[in-house]
Amino acid sequence: MFSLSQENISTSPTSIKAAVKYGELIVLGCNGSLPNGDKGRRKSCFTLCRRNKANGVRPSTVHTSCTPQAAKAVSNKEQHSISYTLSRAQTVVVEYTHDSNTDMFQIGRSTENPIDFVVTDTMPGGPSHADGPAAQSTISRFACRIICQRNPPYCARIYAAGFDSSKNIFLGEKAAKWRTQDGQMDALTTNGVLVMHPCHGFSQDSKPGLWREISVCGNVFTLRETRSAQQRGKMMESESNELVDGSLIDLCGATLLWRTAEGLGLTPTVKHVEALRQELNAGRPQCPVGFNTLAFPSLRRKDVPDEKQPWAYLRCGHVHGYHAWGGRRNPEVEAECQERECPMCRVRGPYVPLWLGCEAGFYVDAEAPSHAFVPCGHVCSEKTTAYWSQIPLPHGTHAFHSACPFCIQSLSGGAGYVRLIFQSPLD
Repeated sequence: MFSLSQENISTSPTSIKAAVKYGELIVLGCNGSLPNGDKGRRKSCFTLCRRNKANGVRPSTVHTSCTPQAAKAVSNKEQHSISYTLSRAQTVVVEYTHDSNTDMFQIGRSTENPIDFVVTDTMPGGPSHADGPAAQSTISRFACRIICQRNPPYCARIYAAGFDSSKNIFLGEKAAKWRTQDGQMDALTTNGVLVMHPCHGFSQDSKPGLWREISVCGNVFTLRETRSAQQRGKMMESESNELVDGSLIDLCGATLLWRTAEGLGLTPTVKHVEALRQELNAGRPQCPVGFNTLAFPSLRRKDVPDEKQPWAYLRCGHVHGYHAWGGRRNPEVEAECQERECPMCRVRGPYVPLWLGCEAGFYVDAEAPSHAFVPCGHVCSEKTTAYWSQIPLPHGTHAFHSACPFCIQSLSGGAGYVRLIFQSPLD
């Protein structure tokens, strides 16, 4: 339907020469932007590009006792270091030195300068924001860091924990930590950084991989019994912390999707999604009862109900215009959640407005929007709904559930999605 390589210029040679793009991090539950709009480092999508000057670091000197050199490394604000507190009497300090071949990007809840991408807890329906009282966040202030190679193939690797304003990482007595076989130190953060690499890339043939935990030094482990358990999982020496197109990163409160620059070159853009919307509306789908023409609102009005808004019965998939009849009243349930009887097939089920999935980075193909997630009503291609409905996303501190990537609402109804049945105009 589209020539993706022409639209997505990020992979063209001239574009790469001008500014190398490593990839993008997209927050699940944000349908194209934060509810209050993207502002500064707090946004729904963060682009990682090659910096003008390399700022990557790599481990160097290890201090195994409280020496003056170790104290100097921690107090020196120009020196990156990681402190592993083994007891009140013993702390191991690892100095990190500048690496001219890599760029470092840090993600976390803190708004301090070292954080490049500020992430807040994502609730079903969209991320939480500071307009009112909120539950205590489970996302670490300095959650993780991503190190990107400045030269081809520009591989990106993820590590738990980030350096604070003093360029330090402090791992207290309660943090799960240990010595490795080669005498080095490693640790896990309190709520952990989980990663899932998809099988067969991020495409219509993708399948979910297994969730793993990433350590401070980038080693890969099976999951702990609970998110903050002291006992680490089994080390998976054959697996890597290198991110691939479609890798998911969970920070215990928000989940991020990693898209490589190459992968984005084969992915629909917002312009493609808008063209799909216009093509769908050009077919002039009708309400089979009221015979009024239905139309998906523009992407700018993605959350504002429209009088032409398509609604659907999610048990059968029949698409209608809005009507106020056919519901079985239950005073304990809000009107929007009432089950209705479809006048076309008499099947009872949820009756909800349909919204186009606007975040193009979540699409695994460029096919027409033909299916909707259940029960939220976000619409995208069949392969996209099928892929996301298979993924068990971390939920809370020890549970997993499948969810719509556009609003992070838990899926229901068996498959988690339904094929939509549009009626063409009678004329």
